[in-house]
Amino acid sequence: MRFTLKNELFALGLLLLLCAPLPGLAQNAKTPEKKFETPLGLAVSVKQIGPVTQTTDLQIICVLKHDPAGDQYIEAMQDFNDKQGGLLSSLRERGEFVGELGETLLYTPPPRSITPKRVLLIGVGDAKELSVDKLRLVGRIALREAVRLGTKNVSFAPTLRDQGSSVIDVGEGDAAVVEQVLLAYDTEKRLQQQGLAPRFSLSSWVIEAGPKYFDGVVTQVGEAIQATSKQLAQRESKPYVNAKPAAPK
Repeated sequence: MRFTLKNELFALGLLLLLCAPLPGLAQNAKTPEKKFETPLGLAVSVKQIGPVTQTTDLQIICVLKHDPAGDQYIEAMQDFNDKQGGLLSSLRERGEFVGELGETLLYTPPPRSITPKRVLLIGVGDAKELSVDKLRLVGRIALREAVRLGTKNVSFAPTLRDQGSSVIDVGEGDAAVVEQVLLAYDTEKRLQQQGLAPRFSLSSWVIEAGPKYFDGVVTQVGEAIQATSKQLAQRESKPYVNAKPAAPK
C-alpha cells in the first residue's frame, strides 16, 4: 500500500488522538486527594481544590462577620466572589448576611458561575474572637443542615486564610470540623434507627485545602478521625427514649 503525505498526516493525527488522555482522567490525576474510612460509612476526604471548581451537591463556606471598614477577599475567596458577580460581598455590605456566629444562608449560584449546585454560608462571628470551639459549632451546624437538606455529597471550605485570618492553624480547624461532623452524624443515625428521624445517609464529605496546607490538613484530619472513632465506640448505646410515649386519649 502506497502512503501519500496526506495518509501519513492522517495516521499521525489519529495516533496522537488515541494516545491523548481523556480530559476527565487528566484532571483527576492532577488533583491530590486523601480518602479516609470512618465507622459510620461516610466517606471523608481532603482534596486540594477550591470551592469554585469543586463538583458537589452542596458547597459550605465559612464567613467572618462583616467588617464595616472592609472585608478581605484573598485568593480562593476573591475568586469565589468574583465568579458569582460579587454576590457574597453584596450580601455582606447590604447587611443581609452579616456573618454572625451560627448564621446561615442557602442559595443557588448564578448560572454558569461556579460548579457546586448549591452553597451554604455559615457565619463564624468576629475575626478577633475566632476559636477552635466556634469551628466545632460550625461543624455541627454544617452536618445537621446537610442532613436536613437531604444532600448526599458535601464539600466544606473554611476559607479563613482567604479572609485574612491566621488565628487558627488550618489543619487544627479542619480537624475540629471533621470531629464534630462525625459526632453529629452518629447522633443523626441513632435518631433514625430509633424512628425519631427520617432515614437518610450522606455519601461523601470533602474538606477542601489549598496546596500550602494540604499535607498538614491530611495529617490532622486523619488523627481526628481516629480519635473520634474511639469516642463513638464509647458512646451510650441505650435508646434516647426510656419508655414508650403514652398512648393518645
